[in-house]
Amino acid sequence: MKKNLNNVNFQHISPRTENILERNEFLSYFGKSKRQDYKHTTIKYLKLEPEDGKFFKNYIIQELLAREELPTMSQPLKNKMIEAIYEIFVNAQMHSNCEFIYTCGQFFPKKNKIEFTIVDNGIGFKEKVNRRFDTQFSALQAIKWAVIDRNTTKKIPGGIGLALLHEFVQKNRGKIQIISAEGYYEYSEANIIYKEFKGEFPGTIVNLQFKTDDSSDYLLKSEVNDINDIF
Repeated sequence: MKKNLNNVNFQHISPRTENILERNEFLSYFGKSKRQDYKHTTIKYLKLEPEDGKFFKNYIIQELLAREELPTMSQPLKNKMIEAIYEIFVNAQMHSNCEFIYTCGQFFPKKNKIEFTIVDNGIGFKEKVNRRFDTQFSALQAIKWAVIDRNTTKKIPGGIGLALLHEFVQKNRGKIQIISAEGYYEYSEANIIYKEFKGEFPGTIVNLQFKTDDSSDYLLKSEVNDINDIF
């Protein structure tokens, strides 16, 4: 809408929602003032260009993985988690032909969880996989293919980060959710869910959910027996 020289204003937002969207700085992109996050529950909203990868990596470290509510992780595992989440950004950067990448998150103390989301408005899984391999996959088929360990449309090795995140959220009782075009994927300790929508999302959403009522300490198996996996 703004590209077409429209002004965008939000009206009739509930006070509770407006409070959150001021504290995570989303509304500051539309002329609203920033509000101090006195509850320390938000992971601030960012609108990034694809070349802002270094900035995004610092953001993961400072805004997400530095949060004391997350389970205790060894520094080597934390470094792997940084790279795994950064790989989602790189996938959007390299694969989606998008103009912007959007990210934010929220800690829900009463629900004992942190949600962290990365969104792009690019071509999505289906279009990228079909272009790369001359296939006719549906969005659901493309997502199923992409979440398999080491499958990638890049011409360099990839896909490892998602495997690490799968293993961590399984042990943590969290979730990974992906929406692209008409396809939906959810991975958790209990289930793997695939669905098709009647509508279509123009781009890709990746949502990570981490449980905060997890008293486990996490480290890599490689820290004790040279196997590069979560222990």
